[in-house]
Amino acid sequence: MISELQYSAWARLTGKLDRLPHALLLHGAPGVGKLALAERFAQLLVCEKRGQGSQPCGNCDGCRWFLGGNHPDVRFLEPESLGRSPGTQEEGEEVKAKEGKAASNQIKIEQARALGDFVYTVSHRGGRRVIVVHPAETMNTNTANALLKMLEEPPADAVFLLVSHRPARLLPTIRSRCVPVPVPVPDPKAAAAWLATQGVKNAAQWLAFAGGAPLRALEYATGERGEAIEKVLRAIASGNRAALAEVKDRDELEPLAEVLQKMALDRAFSKLTGHGKYGSNAAAGDAKAWLAYARAMGRHRTLTRHPLNPKLFAAEMVAGMPEN
Repeated sequence: MISELQYSAWARLTGKLDRLPHALLLHGAPGVGKLALAERFAQLLVCEKRGQGSQPCGNCDGCRWFLGGNHPDVRFLEPESLGRSPGTQEEGEEVKAKEGKAASNQIKIEQARALGDFVYTVSHRGGRRVIVVHPAETMNTNTANALLKMLEEPPADAVFLLVSHRPARLLPTIRSRCVPVPVPVPDPKAAAAWLATQGVKNAAQWLAFAGGAPLRALEYATGERGEAIEKVLRAIASGNRAALAEVKDRDELEPLAEVLQKMALDRAFSKLTGHGKYGSNAAAGDAKAWLAYARAMGRHRTLTRHPLNPKLFAAEMVAGMPEN
């Protein structure tokens, strides 16, 4: 359970129950369990049998409705692209992208405005109303300003849980109205043990590649992305640069850029500090050259989402790799 893996952050959250702020900002690196903590805490807030306990009971009506995704006093404010109902629809109505358009990666102003009727009315169950905003930095300026008005004049018994990978991108006025709850990278041994309970083989390797983030490591180890990453790592280990550029489609580009970026950082870190960070087993190299290459791969990771020729783009990335 992520609340056990992130014990210190969970303790900070539950320690605020007696004098609960109207807005909390859970922030940390991607994949460390921020959203899982926010969801667990939201469940605790609507649990009808929690008493003085620090965990939701899991059996009351409030818990069952929350786990079923249909609690009347909980709303999620998220981009449509995440696939979960963002809260702009009426009950029972599915959210669909407009015909011919991809689902948005931003939280839209319409979603924030739709919260008005929810936050300024009484609770259906006589308790708190909970709004989870995730990832909070995907709000555009108009959406952020609409949410800010609610945070400036917080409705009674409404709790906002903002989850952010990059809190610096939030409006300063929003950050100033939230109580920050940092969610750190968990202890590596505990995280590796947790991954092992999830059936992950080579848990330490995947955890290192994920920068210590257990949920991201789990995603890598069990998904198609992990297969693409392993393919690139094998090509690097064999020293076959030509194989690196052999991509079949656009979906393989971003994993390629990610592995190359992390390999470059490991080579630079090994030169500068004597050891890498991401477990790529890369030999030390020219730190300056590999850091420049890592920055280039960071830019390329964003470009891989745009229409382009995958083979040519992969060849360009590999060709720019330093020789030593």
